[in-house]
Parts: sequence; C-alpha cells; structure tokens
Amino acid sequence: MARYTDAVCRLCRRAGVKLFLKGERCYTPRCAVDKRRKPPGTQTLRRRRTSDWGVQLREKQKARQIYGVMEKQFRKYFAEAQRRPGMTGLHLLQLLEERLDNVAYRLNFADSRSQARQIVRHGHIMVNGRKVDIPSYRVKVDDVVGWKESSRETGIYALMTEDIPRRPLPTWLSLDVEHMAGRVVSAPEPDEIDTGIDVRLVVEHYSR
Repeated sequence: MARYTDAVCRLCRRAGVKLFLKGERCYTPRCAVDKRRKPPGTQTLRRRRTSDWGVQLREKQKARQIYGVMEKQFRKYFAEAQRRPGMTGLHLLQLLEERLDNVAYRLNFADSRSQARQIVRHGHIMVNGRKVDIPSYRVKVDDVVGWKESSRETGIYALMTEDIPRRPLPTWLSLDVEHMAGRVVSAPEPDEIDTGIDVRLVVEHYSR
C-alpha cells in the first residue's frame, strides 16, 4: 500500500478529531475540522451504527495517521510491543514516540510530524553527533538529537528555530535552546502522550 498523499485535512474530518497533521494551521480558525464539522463523503439522514470492529479499526487508523506509519510497519511495532512484558498498549505508544521523526517534532524542530520526517530524510538531524536520515530510527535514553552543523545556515533552520519552543515540551525530553539540541531524559509515560489514542481499542483490533 502506497503512502497517503491526498489532502490530510480529510483524515482529520473523517476521524472527527484534530490529528494535527498540518502543524500550526491546526491551531488556527483555518483548520478544516473547525470549519467543516461533517465528515467527508455523501451525507445521509440516517447512519448505520458503527460496529465494534469498525470503532477499533478507526482508532488503529487514527494512530497510524498521526505518526505517519504504514500498516506493515505498524504491525511490526505491535508485534514487538506484544513481546515485551507488561502492557502492550503502553509499549506500542512508547515505540511510536521513540521514532526520530516524532522526537524531532516533539523538540519543536518541525511544525508537524510529516515535516519532521522530511527534515530527517534530508539529513538535517544528528543523533549523538552522527547524521541519521532514517525517520523510523529509534532513540534511546541519553541520546542527544540536534541539527547538523551545515544545516544551521539554511532557511529551514532559521524558520524552525524562530521563537522556539512554540509548543510545550514533554518531560521525557529536554531542550538546550542555545545549542538547538535535545536529550532523551527517560522513556515516555502515558500521561505525557497527548495524541488521544485509545490504545485499548488498537490492542483489541489486533487481538481478534
């Protein structure tokens, strides 16, 4: 299955909630969810009740769309979360949050996860002093994530580091604004993940 390249605002409207796929625009009155509350598609007077499977599928799709992960890769994350002792849902969220593109987004190096993915792929981000251009690279505790030295002279760096931080920083990350580098302090905790994903439904979907 190819990566979704259509208008991402349709995904938010279909889910009925903001997935924050357009960065700063999602916080403005221009947000499509605020402007048009009805989901896309043909509107009927009566809608059939969504089945339990449909509710679970929609929540899984929402998680995939928020983190920009394809189905095959998402299944691998779930399988790894199942192998770990403890709560599968918590481990799944931690694996998604520890992706390099998500960490770059959380550190305010980008306005959205898709933009952070592009910045990583273009080789602007370094981990522990080494360039890493793989968005799915998994960071570990005490890893230092920062901008490549040559990238600090680019327009994207000037744009992304202006008025930083623009969003609250989770406590499992720390940011050195002077050197534009962040450190992974600890593993992300459930109360620090603000995506609104009901991981119980995702686990139930894959456990059927």
